Amino acid sequence: MVLRPFLLFIFFSAAGLRAGPLPPEIETALKNFRADGAKGWAFTQTTQARSDSLVEHYDPLKPEFIRWTLVQKNGKPPTEKEAREYQEKHTRRSGNDTAPDVTKQLDLSTAERVQDDTERSAYRFHLKAGDKDDTSAQYMTAIFTFHKPDNAVEQVELGNTEPFSPMFGVKIQEARTVISYSLPNADRPSLLDHITVKVRGRAMLVRSLDEDMSVMYSDYAYAGKKAVVPAPAAPTAAP
Repeated sequence: MVLRPFLLFIFFSAAGLRAGPLPPEIETALKNFRADGAKGWAFTQTTQARSDSLVEHYDPLKPEFIRWTLVQKNGKPPTEKEAREYQEKHTRRSGNDTAPDVTKQLDLSTAERVQDDTERSAYRFHLKAGDKDDTSAQYMTAIFTFHKPDNAVEQVELGNTEPFSPMFGVKIQEARTVISYSLPNADRPSLLDHITVKVRGRAMLVRSLDEDMSVMYSDYAYAGKKAVVPAPAAPTAAP
């Protein structure tokens, strides 16, 4: 089982209101959007798929190729062998590449406003092919939900509009990925909160490709140079 959220991209209607040119604030939010959240933050990532689970920790202050650490596998601390195999497998994984970024594939001319109220607006976009071998993008749309008070992306939903075949012998009936972000506040910027993936399909008409996966993000701690150091606790009075 592959439990790598940065590979979620491979898993990739209600009538909307043709929006015309995007409002400037939406263009700004898209320009400033980071799919994997703000840089400089350490966090714990918990992935659950069927009966398998993985808990990993990311520390941006560690040397480049050991920033990811295996904390638990299937509810237990990793064995020495599992920890070694994990590090060997991920020595080339240095970045915080946790969520697919489709902003460069958005066809802005297809924008449809599908939600608009006092706090949120949402726009649906068709996707452009990421490269010459990308045959799936034409069947996918992306819905970006914007939180108006913070001018921030709160959710990205990728989904197919009809069944498609990303490769020979594979038929995908349903592919849906929802990526949710926390809203910024005085203490921290918008950060990844959770990802859910649902896939329904078959390979060679026989093998099921059905999959449900969730990825949760927790224990955020700023590790940048300007991190705020908490004041030491007051000493406890002697009894």
